[in-house]
Amino acid sequence: MSKDERSPETFVAHALHSVDEATGSIVPPLHTATTFARDEDYQLRHKHLYSRYGNPTIDQAEEIIARLELGHDAMLFASGLAGIAALFETLGPGAHVVAPEVMYWGTRDLMTHMLKKQRITATYVDPTDLDALKAAIVPGKTELVWMETPVNPVWDVVDIQAVADIAHAAGAVLAVDSTAASPVVTRPFEHGADIVFHSITKYLNGHSDVLGGVLVTREDNARWAEARTVRNVTGAVLAPFESWLLIRGMRTLFVRVNKAAETALAIARHLEHHPRVEKVLYPGLQSHPGHEIARRQMDGFGGMMSICVKGGMAETGRVIRALKVFLPATSLGGVESLAEHRKVIEGDDSPIPDNLIRISVGIESRDDLIADLEQALANA
Repeated sequence: MSKDERSPETFVAHALHSVDEATGSIVPPLHTATTFARDEDYQLRHKHLYSRYGNPTIDQAEEIIARLELGHDAMLFASGLAGIAALFETLGPGAHVVAPEVMYWGTRDLMTHMLKKQRITATYVDPTDLDALKAAIVPGKTELVWMETPVNPVWDVVDIQAVADIAHAAGAVLAVDSTAASPVVTRPFEHGADIVFHSITKYLNGHSDVLGGVLVTREDNARWAEARTVRNVTGAVLAPFESWLLIRGMRTLFVRVNKAAETALAIARHLEHHPRVEKVLYPGLQSHPGHEIARRQMDGFGGMMSICVKGGMAETGRVIRALKVFLPATSLGGVESLAEHRKVIEGDDSPIPDNLIRISVGIESRDDLIADLEQALANA
C-alpha cells in the first residue's frame, strides 16, 4: 500500500508515517531553528531560509492538514484571526463581502474594524436562506463569500455546494470556516469551497494549549500567493513549537472527534424533551431544520451543541454556575467539556438569545456529563 492510499485515520495517527532518519524516533522531531545555512556555493542547502517563511516542523503540520482537507496547500498562522485577516487582506479596496448574520464573534469584530476603515463593504445574511444569499451577492463586485458550517453558536447547517454554486456564478470566492466540524466531519472542498479555514486552537490541536489558525486552498493561484505574502511580511506564522504540539494533537484527531460526536448526540437526545430546556440546537437531531443537509454533507454531526434554557439571563446564569463537570470557559474542541453563557461573552449587541448555553463536548464519561447537566438544570 502506498502512502497516498492510506486512510486519513492512519496517516494522521502516524503523522504522515514520520520516522526520524537520524535517530529512528517515531515521534516527529522539533526543529526550532530560525535560520538555515547555505552550502559552499552559497545556495540554500534545502528550501528553508528563515522561519518567518516556514521551517520543517511547520511544513509537516501544514502537509498533514492539506491532506486531511484534500487541498493543494495549507498555511499556518499564529492565531485564527491572523489567518482570517490575511485572507481579507487579499481583497481589493472596498471589496464586497457576504457573511452570515450569526458567526464566530471574533470574525464579526474583524469585519467591523475593516468596515470602519472602509477596507471592505459587507452584507450579512441568513446563510440557510439561499434566495437571500443570491440577492445579497452583487456580480462583479462581491469578491468573497464567507460562511461557517455549522454556524457558531446556533449550529445551523449551511449547504456548501449550493452556496458555492451561487458564489461562483457571480465570480466570487467561497471561504468556509469549518472549525466546528473539523476535517473528520466535513471536507468543504468536496462540496465546492475554494478556501477552508480552521482555528487550530480547537479540534485540530484538541488540547487547549495551542493558539493558531490555518488556511487551506483548493488550488495554487494569485490570491493564495498574496495570502502567503501577507503572512510573510506581517510575521504571522505559527511558531515551530506550537506546530509540533499541533502535530501531536492531530495524531488523536479522529479518536477525539468521533468520541465527542457520539457523546454529543446522546446528550442532545437526552435533553431534547427536558422540562427545563426550551430548545436543543444540534444537527444530529431529526428535529433540527438542517438535519437532512447534515446527513448529506457531514460524517457524523460533531461535538458542538447549544441548549436554550427556559427563562432568561438570570435562569441561564444559574444553570451555568451549577455545573460541576463542565468547565465554564470560552473555547471549544478540547478534550475537556466546556459550557458558557454566550450572551455574557458576546455582549448586548449580539443577536444570540439570552438563554443560550454553548456546549463543547469533550471525551469524558457520557454518563457523568449527562448527570451534571441534569443536576444543574434541577438545582438552578
